[in-house]
Amino acid sequence: MRHRLKDVAERAGVSVKTVSNVVNGYAHVRPDTRARVEQAIAELNYRPNLSARNLRKGRTGVIALAVPELDIPYFAELARHVVTAAAGYDWTVLIDQTGGAREQERVVAAGIRDHLIDGLIFSPLALTAEDLAGGLDGTPMVLLGERIDQGPADHVVIDNVAAAREITAHLIGLGRRRIAAIGAQRTPEGASARLRLAGYTQALAAAGIDYDETLVAPAAAWHRADGAAAVRELVTNGVRPDAVFCFNDTLALGALRTLHEHGLRVPEEVAVAGFDDIEDGRFAMPTLTTVAPDKERIARLAVELLAGRLGGERDAPARELVAPYRLALRESTLGRG
Repeated sequence: MRHRLKDVAERAGVSVKTVSNVVNGYAHVRPDTRARVEQAIAELNYRPNLSARNLRKGRTGVIALAVPELDIPYFAELARHVVTAAAGYDWTVLIDQTGGAREQERVVAAGIRDHLIDGLIFSPLALTAEDLAGGLDGTPMVLLGERIDQGPADHVVIDNVAAAREITAHLIGLGRRRIAAIGAQRTPEGASARLRLAGYTQALAAAGIDYDETLVAPAAAWHRADGAAAVRELVTNGVRPDAVFCFNDTLALGALRTLHEHGLRVPEEVAVAGFDDIEDGRFAMPTLTTVAPDKERIARLAVELLAGRLGGERDAPARELVAPYRLALRESTLGRG
């Protein structure tokens, strides 16, 4: 049986209003009265009706997280951290998948919010700043990723150029000179790919290594099969890298499979590095060296920005926060210690 405020009030011998004041943390309640109410709450195992409370405040208690693909482990892991961070505010998280399609992203940005959610955390691939500027209805939004820079909403990013430059410099520091880059994209949706390619190129230039177009392999999607196919094409065409930098970890897992199929030992003959630090990479054979964005921090920053907007900061200028990353160096570049 679910008890109501009235039941608590009768048990404590006070009014319903007094119980409501205690539940909502109002200070002007006598200590002895507060103690009786709290005892009654404990005895009845009373739980506040958060839905009713939120509706009285004009809130639903629900936020949304929209990502391109839940099949990409990075987004699934990020979603877990968002759910955890949101729980600290008693929020429920509605998760939507856009497929990276512009029309679906426009629906998410303009359609799912009306009377359903209090705020949106959104990682778009195809949407433009103009799309957002034309479709904002006042519902707070926090953007993730690189697609929309200097946009109309708060933004949480990592420094993709610096991270790619650092992981490429790690490979160069191991003596590798023919470093393939897997995952290049020239479409409007490929903002992350362009930034990671820029970091890769900068690291080569800093080391005095000429950029070689034959070592840059495109991938329309960043799945395991795409990584496997890209490396297979390089090897089949006689391109023999001594290292491979994949623009995410699922590409790298596919690359590891193809290298194994062709009898190329990792890391002795070909070192492999990825990006995202997904859990699968920690259990690959060999374990995967990767860029490790602080996904927990990204989620927490996004939720905190949303909470700030809901707490009275609606009219503040849009902010961009940069989350940290680190290199997770493992067997695919260092070998077994």
